Amino acid sequence: MRLKYFFFAFLLAFAISQPCRVVLAADQQIVAVVNEDAITQKDLNDRMKLIMVSSRMPNREDIRSKLAPQIINSLIEEQIMMQEAKKLGLEVSPEDIEKGFESLAQQNKMSADHFKEMLRRGGIAVSTLKRQITAHLSWSLVIQKRIRPRINVTERDIDDVLARLSKNVGRSEYLLAEIFLPADKKADEAKVKQLALSMATEIRAGRASFYKLAQQFSQSAGSSKGGDLGWVQDGQLDKDMAAAVEGLSVNQVSNPIRSPNGYHLLFLREKRQLTAENLPDRDKVATMLGLERLDRMQRGYMLDLKASAFIDNRVGS
Repeated sequence: MRLKYFFFAFLLAFAISQPCRVVLAADQQIVAVVNEDAITQKDLNDRMKLIMVSSRMPNREDIRSKLAPQIINSLIEEQIMMQEAKKLGLEVSPEDIEKGFESLAQQNKMSADHFKEMLRRGGIAVSTLKRQITAHLSWSLVIQKRIRPRINVTERDIDDVLARLSKNVGRSEYLLAEIFLPADKKADEAKVKQLALSMATEIRAGRASFYKLAQQFSQSAGSSKGGDLGWVQDGQLDKDMAAAVEGLSVNQVSNPIRSPNGYHLLFLREKRQLTAENLPDRDKVATMLGLERLDRMQRGYMLDLKASAFIDNRVGS
């Protein structure tokens, strides 16, 4: 089907004007290669359009140029996700892709049909979003097979956390959301920081949604839920993050915070005093520890896969 479409487009290009031939060539230009798979300018443009519509970021050239490297990185990682799933013999069913689409529609308080219509009105092919869903569902299968069996939370681990939290009774705890942007290489540093600054500026101005940007860009465990971290106690944050959060008012976003792996934006949803009554139970602590370890291990797994892959990023990172 793809070959037939390409052949038709090739014939059409000879039947119409030269400018259209240029548009076609630009649209099919390869912007990155990941092992045996190519990412085209059309893939980049389609994802850019999806992000602009969903996050409400202003559709300006300066914003697009800052987003492009991060979008390319996301597309590269999604190719790696699908390649690894294929290598392990794991396949996402069409039914699961539809369920994923319906779940996103519900998060946007729409029916699936209404959501599709909204995408079409924005000039976004439904297949663009479904490809992203497929990649992340594929990665979930990889994590279930390769990482989850290695996660072990002991009773001692839970006891240690509860003991630490008990000492923090009377101190502040924060309901936080996070956008984490990795800076894997030194060359990424300035661009990732600039992107984080731009995101913070647009969120503060009400021109972009923290929730949607977290869904599209954040590389942390809670990204699918808009970056939700749940309640975080004072003692759980490192020094720089604790200082940033202490200076926030409710519904305010932080400046970019540097960590060893990249930049974080924190959004303060609510604040309260930790009391003995709202200490988490053992099951919640076990879940929290499991997710933290799962997130750390899946990030490491992705970095290892990227290091061993052939990646030709032709637009820079």
